[in-house]
Amino acid sequence: MGNPLATPKYPIVLAHGLLGFAELHVARGWLPSIQYWRGISDALKANGIQVITATVPPSGSIEQRAERLAHCIAEVAQDRSVNIVAHSMGGLDARYVISHLRPKNVDVRSLTTIASPHRGSAFADYVFEGLGPDRLARVYKFAKGVGLDTGAFEQLTRTYMTQVFNPQTPDNPDVRYFSYGAMINQPLFSPFRHSHKIITDLEGPNDGLVSVESSKWGSYKGTLVGVSHLDLINWTNRIGWRLRKLMGQGPTFNAIAFYLDIADTLAREDL
Repeated sequence: MGNPLATPKYPIVLAHGLLGFAELHVARGWLPSIQYWRGISDALKANGIQVITATVPPSGSIEQRAERLAHCIAEVAQDRSVNIVAHSMGGLDARYVISHLRPKNVDVRSLTTIASPHRGSAFADYVFEGLGPDRLARVYKFAKGVGLDTGAFEQLTRTYMTQVFNPQTPDNPDVRYFSYGAMINQPLFSPFRHSHKIITDLEGPNDGLVSVESSKWGSYKGTLVGVSHLDLINWTNRIGWRLRKLMGQGPTFNAIAFYLDIADTLAREDL
């Protein structure tokens, strides 16, 4: 038997990515709710870990999302120190909270980012260049018509992240920064097939939306191989897994075990 999991000293805040949510209730509660952190939050809690699941504007700007993230933490943590574990764009929101907002009643001790686009994404560049200003205006109008903010999208480009956000958002020396990246080979049955190729050509290995190089920030803990951007939050591509099963290949990634390992690592870092 392996060593028992250690429990972090401070609560873990789970910060979701673009178009994310904490929990989505459908059919007025007649159907099971949909969790962004599918089974992950429950598993952490079952292991005695305090968890705060934040909800921010799904497609709001980093600034908007960060304001809400800080509020969620302050409301629940009540002056306790916290560790933030963030997927995708959630890592950018958390960096903004730490470096810019610095709320007095929120003490962030560490930030662990998982496939966060710290240097933007070539696919975001491709979308903006492909749409052009006229079509982009129409897309934004439609998005606003269905109640979505549009501030996030342009901020995920490589130009914005490397030339604006990163220079203006230095790390806080009092906070520990950790990061993970992920990569998959050319996916056959995946919504990321097109984006994966674009990012591969321009940035190299990626998880379908974010490259390994863009994911690196602070102390880089490693690259998860054969894992897509959605696998990272336990939203497994069922078709792909079934095909692998038919070929005698079992699942290669356990998202819940991955997050439990992050919690164990934080505890062993005295966080």
